[in-house]
Amino acid sequence: MASIKLTKNELKSQKDSLKRFQRYLPTLILKKQQLQMVIRQVEVKIKEVENQRDELYSSLQIWIAVSGEKLDLSALIKIKTIDKDIGNIAGVDIPVFRELTFKTVMYDLFNLPLWVDKGLSAIKDMAAFDAEIEVLKEQIELLGNELRVTTQRVNLFEKVKIPDTKENIRKIQIYLGDQQTAAVVRGKMAKNKIVKVS
Repeated sequence: MASIKLTKNELKSQKDSLKRFQRYLPTLILKKQQLQMVIRQVEVKIKEVENQRDELYSSLQIWIAVSGEKLDLSALIKIKTIDKDIGNIAGVDIPVFRELTFKTVMYDLFNLPLWVDKGLSAIKDMAAFDAEIEVLKEQIELLGNELRVTTQRVNLFEKVKIPDTKENIRKIQIYLGDQQTAAVVRGKMAKNKIVKVS
């Protein structure tokens, strides 16, 4: 800790700093709470989307078992773009999933089974669920980083800055009080000497 000047100006500076820290701390605590709440909400959303994806996958497994055909549809699906917006949570820019778009791939309807259209649609839905989950995980990562920084700041203010500033104010006040007391004593001693001399 840097040494402080034991002056009235330094006392005023330390008091101003303390007011500033105490005014800023509740904002940081509120931001921390908001980030924690949003992270929990995003985690719940991930579970919901994963459940939807798993339900779709389970229904596909039954459907595939009934059809009994082995056919690779991956050549018929090409992802074009993942459309995202930018959202803002507690000052953090996060990606927000909108939709997954696919390139149109032409295929011969006569050479493929009748269920291909439904299969392609299901695979596109699965890919959209996976893309949304990835975007939600990216949100959690960004929000988690901001939460870590905010928590560090809260701890800095609560455990370091505010106690140190209060201690500095106490030291300066004790020193200035001692100086004032010493000045009064010197003044009385000087007055007594003047009275004795006269």
